Amino acid sequence: MSTTLGAPRPDQASYMLRAAAAEAGRAYKARLIERLDLAPGQTVLDAGCGPGTDLPALAERVGEAGAVIGVDRDPRMLARARERTAGLRAVELCEGDVHALPVASGAVDRAKTDRVLMHVADPAAALSELHRVTRSGALVALAEPDWDTLVVDSDDLDTSRAFTRYTTGYAVRNATIGRSLPRLAAAAGFRVEDARSSGTSPTPTTHSAWAATSNRPSPTATSTRRGAAGGSGDCRRGRSSRRSRW
Repeated sequence: MSTTLGAPRPDQASYMLRAAAAEAGRAYKARLIERLDLAPGQTVLDAGCGPGTDLPALAERVGEAGAVIGVDRDPRMLARARERTAGLRAVELCEGDVHALPVASGAVDRAKTDRVLMHVADPAAALSELHRVTRSGALVALAEPDWDTLVVDSDDLDTSRAFTRYTTGYAVRNATIGRSLPRLAAAAGFRVEDARSSGTSPTPTTHSAWAATSNRPSPTATSTRRGAAGGSGDCRRGRSSRRSRW
């Protein structure tokens, strides 16, 4: 087991599953999936699927006639995801990079990321990839925390504030990504339909943005989007086994 500041650090996949099972985790995840407006037969992408927390719920909604694509860069996460989705024929798991998704352009009806963009090297590029793989009129749901809002209740305010500064300055790569979601999504070519924030102690405020691809993007945007570099393989048909880092 690895350590942080000398203290044991729990297995990341197990931690993510426990957090998702908590009351606050269940509530915001239910809202996120509900906003995707999933229907049987659709193809949905979970970019940065981790241990597969949401894959069974997505598969239930699209049915066996649909498809659920889970992409993650970490083989250990994908191994846990395979355990969770064993027997779900609609689910296909692929190792890949959110900056270059192993999914064909325009292949996806719905897509989501959940606390992924705060970790990646280039959130704007990752959102451009989501735009590339989604069809015109597709819905994309994004949820990210704003770690600047992290507050720790302690009599020692100096230590509490220092912990927040450490988290935002060193521990999390894109600590304020939550507040930037609508702006970044719009810059990637999405039409933002809704954006909201919610905070539940002891977690920081989580900002969510829901975006729909424009039905009639400008010629410039279309040229830029369709000509963007990225994954050209079709994950569902097993034609890509891309391995890279976020």
